[in-house]
Amino acid sequence: MRTTRLLVAAATATALAACSGGGAVDGTPGGSGVRDPYFPKAGNGGYDVGHYDLTLAYDPDAEHLTGTAAITARATRDMSTFNLDLKGLDVEKVTVEGRNARFNRAGQELTVRPADELDDGETFRVTVRYSGDPVTVTDPDGSEEGWLPTEDGAVGLGQPTGSMAWFPGSHHPSDKATYDLAVTVPEGLGAVSNGELTGERTHDGRTTFTWHTAEPMSSHVVTVAVGDWETDRSTTDDGLPVYTAVDPEQADASRKVLGRIPEIVEWAEENFGPYPFSSTGAIVDRVQDAGYALETQNRPYFPGAPDTVLLVHELAHQWYGNSVSPKTWQDMWLNEGFATYAEWLWEEDEGGDSAQETFDALYDGTYYPDEDASDSIWAFPPADPPDADDISASPVYQRGAMVLHKIRQKVGDDAFWGLLRGWATAHRHGNADTDDFTAYVEKSAPDEDFTEVWEDWLYGDGRPESP
Repeated sequence: MRTTRLLVAAATATALAACSGGGAVDGTPGGSGVRDPYFPKAGNGGYDVGHYDLTLAYDPDAEHLTGTAAITARATRDMSTFNLDLKGLDVEKVTVEGRNARFNRAGQELTVRPADELDDGETFRVTVRYSGDPVTVTDPDGSEEGWLPTEDGAVGLGQPTGSMAWFPGSHHPSDKATYDLAVTVPEGLGAVSNGELTGERTHDGRTTFTWHTAEPMSSHVVTVAVGDWETDRSTTDDGLPVYTAVDPEQADASRKVLGRIPEIVEWAEENFGPYPFSSTGAIVDRVQDAGYALETQNRPYFPGAPDTVLLVHELAHQWYGNSVSPKTWQDMWLNEGFATYAEWLWEEDEGGDSAQETFDALYDGTYYPDEDASDSIWAFPPADPPDADDISASPVYQRGAMVLHKIRQKVGDDAFWGLLRGWATAHRHGNADTDDFTAYVEKSAPDEDFTEVWEDWLYGDGRPESP
């Protein structure tokens, strides 16, 4: 292990010297990843990002992006170099604390050597100026993310690592930050992002939209959606701002379901606790513009008008996945199991199947008309996907929800609702993993034995014996 670290440090020093005309690297380089079990190069070691200030300009006709990223971070150790994740695009200039910095590119890694070494605990600002045609990233499961050109613009979707296709940063859910984005597009188009719209200005045929996100956000739920939008602003009965942006082709199909956002948020607050962000809403694009919905923070993204259950799922993620974010991608079931169980609870409260009936149908193989889909639930334990292409597979969603139902059966409804709200509160705007969750459950119900739930349902192979 020691030899490997030395070789990596030596290789980084050599590459930087080649890029910048000589000079050895003294001190300790920052890490090129946080060693996530499925995406080991995602994120970066040696610092924590506090804020991103992104200035972007996009030309949809040329599919060309120009950007400046000003990133404020705090060093967590002494560093001579540090890394940023950036896939594609041409880097023109990098400064650290206003001074030119040497840099090198290798794959998705942008390695930066500041003029002065950074001290442990030091807050620093790195600015990267870049441009180019952003790439579309193909995930291990074959889905596409990153920067997706659309018929009238583009959309940036980041789960799990696609945000590195349009801005440099530490792209792992464990490194959350606040954001300011200024996005300039041709006049007549709109640019929708997370948080609150703080400004809109048109000059010389270009319009700049500025957005501010005050609560911490993981980069995989950051979005920018450029296109022709019908926007609507309203508030819930409690005064929470609701901002929706809908492609005109989807306006009629979306109107009724989006009108239920205040109702769904109120229902979710009763079950999960106070809404964790300063606004809510949705983005509805054309059906062909992406292959999936995503829980982008504040306002989920949908390719085409969603049905109510899908809207419930993505809004539930604002608590479970966005506010309480996973420490690693192995903990994906803490996102999807909770959001799937929210669907079950909604159906139960709306007079549909009870959560118990949904659980029984999944267990018996009668939930899906297709036998392969029914069998897929038992392909692997929800807390231990075998590979990166499995982190969004059926066991993570459905069997993850079944784990929660087993906990509900064991502790009873009153204690279970308290557990749901307490978990969201305990890790609000933070990160948690499966060990944190199991410890929280056991502490919340100290008189119960959860061995069977953990061993058979959360980590066990195959279908457990009849419950």
